[in-house]
Amino acid sequence: MSRSIEGITLDNLERLPLGCRRCVYWEVAPHLREEAEQFGETEVEKEAWISSVLLEWGSCGRVVFHGDDPVGFVLYAPPNAVPRAGAFPTSPPGADAILLTAFHVQPEFRGSGIGRALVQATVQDLTRRGVRAVEAFGDAQPDTDDEQHVCVVPAAFLRAVGFKTVAPHTRWPRLRMELRSGLSWKADVEAALERLLDEVAVTATPSVTRA
Repeated sequence: MSRSIEGITLDNLERLPLGCRRCVYWEVAPHLREEAEQFGETEVEKEAWISSVLLEWGSCGRVVFHGDDPVGFVLYAPPNAVPRAGAFPTSPPGADAILLTAFHVQPEFRGSGIGRALVQATVQDLTRRGVRAVEAFGDAQPDTDDEQHVCVVPAAFLRAVGFKTVAPHTRWPRLRMELRSGLSWKADVEAALERLLDEVAVTATPSVTRA
């Protein structure tokens, strides 16, 4: 079955897992998150945040489709557009960096190259736009029992795909990937992405996704 990657839009946002559409960990200030969850407004808040970033900054994420099914996505934005960006002990992100926020791969597709493909697609997009670096807060002690949804990317995964720690912490390190400019880097990224999409064999097992 073919694989494709698309930019995040309000149309394909509706096709993401319900738990991800309702999660506003990054998009709402920490002190307002509980109120939004209590009154059931999180899907509206998520849609409003993505709409705002799309209008004011441009493309802010990528979705991987396996056939017609979305199997993974990533979101990113300037740190000043991310309310949670200042709430970590290793804050703030670098002023020249874009912040990688939400990152999710469906459990049955993990380990198949989808996560790496999402990082490559992010690098491709940001390099084309002249961004110097991408940063992310990592979780050094992720909950391995939660296979459905996590709000912070495991630090080990970020290091495995090329991020380097710039602000150490026992739980919430901040990591960074420098983006090289130039046509040769763009070509390298596009070639690597094409290989990942064309050559990675996926063995998917049926699973029930929790809402």
